Amino acid sequence: MITVVGYDGSPLPAPASERLARARLVVGGARHLAAVRVPPGARTVVMGGVGAALDEIDKEVDKASGDVVVLASGDPGFFGIVRALRERGHEPHVLPALSSVAQAFARAGLPWDDALVVSAHGRDLRRAVNACRAHPKVAVLTAPGAGPAELGRALFPQHPRTFVVCEDLGGPSERVVRCRPAEATTRPWRDPNVVLVLDSGRSVGERGWIAGARPGPSSWALPEEAFEHRNSVVTKAEVRAFALARLGPRIGDMVWDIGAGSGSVAIECARFGAAAVAVERDPESCDRIRANVRAHGVRVAVSRGEAPAILDHLPDPDAVFVGGGGPEVVRACAARALRSVVVALASVERVRPTLDALTAEGLTAQAVQLQASRLSPLPGDVHRLAATNPVFVVWGDRDAAPPPAPRPEPARRPQTLAELPEADH
Repeated sequence: MITVVGYDGSPLPAPASERLARARLVVGGARHLAAVRVPPGARTVVMGGVGAALDEIDKEVDKASGDVVVLASGDPGFFGIVRALRERGHEPHVLPALSSVAQAFARAGLPWDDALVVSAHGRDLRRAVNACRAHPKVAVLTAPGAGPAELGRALFPQHPRTFVVCEDLGGPSERVVRCRPAEATTRPWRDPNVVLVLDSGRSVGERGWIAGARPGPSSWALPEEAFEHRNSVVTKAEVRAFALARLGPRIGDMVWDIGAGSGSVAIECARFGAAAVAVERDPESCDRIRANVRAHGVRVAVSRGEAPAILDHLPDPDAVFVGGGGPEVVRACAARALRSVVVALASVERVRPTLDALTAEGLTAQAVQLQASRLSPLPGDVHRLAATNPVFVVWGDRDAAPPPAPRPEPARRPQTLAELPEADH
């Protein structure tokens, strides 16, 4: 039998101690093995690389020489070793402890049913950073090279946040530090740690019914009247709906809205949970975007300047919407975009240069003309169709790497099942 024991610094409960006392193999981090009483005669494996430790567990299970205990931090079913064991075909018995995220929010005195929890452990830090840009309360599970200092450098100065850095929770070196992102870049931090990234004004969200990120918007492609705009300079709802479908904004993404005008596209992307930057050169339009952002209760960074020069100061985008600018701007955006670029054009003559700019940067480009006719009332309780101006939408997608070959289903390891009791007739 494999038992996974969660450890949070407190004494092990009786069931965990009993499993540990009869283990023939004990696997865990060096600090976990040093913190518990390993039975005499039991073999220990320090979990440096997870793969190597799993190989040792497989060998022990195949020999059927005795029980295996795996020691892990906190709740091992939460971004922990339980997933890796199941992927190997094992069916472990799990005895969890208090998770590091629960402890961190307890130290901060905050509820966390409305918090977004992300992991930067062995993963791309930029997605965790984008989540912190877009959401008011995020817990980041860190790793060496992806910790408080790196988070601070990515968020400062554009995104005012408060950090609560929780080191060695439950351990002898526990320390909880509140600081600003700039300060986090200047001081050393001990591993392991969890970082709470908080918007101080919104650190307690509304009462909800679902944990973590709020559900997506109930509607999108909002009517133009939902945004303050100048002389109808706003992306029409029908065009915005198609653009959103091609941009695919989601939690962890960064989206640019270039020549943002009213900021309608950036705001809609933010409503889906993406981090968004609205780029606009006109000062009055920037003020208008900020007003629209406040009205919709989302987070959108407004960057005033001329594209493409200003783009050098922005974090890499997953997707870009270009509502203003020529082929030079489109190509500059395509060079940085990790997934897609969508361009809205009023004239057919600009379609070919835009297609060429996208393909020159390795994107697969397509185009479509969109035109909607809206029902409009006439006197006498009758209606006509009022045509909106046609818009050409050009988009390019960066070809994704081929998906990995499907992994074979792990062989189920033999299980001893108790006989069912006989039914009474």
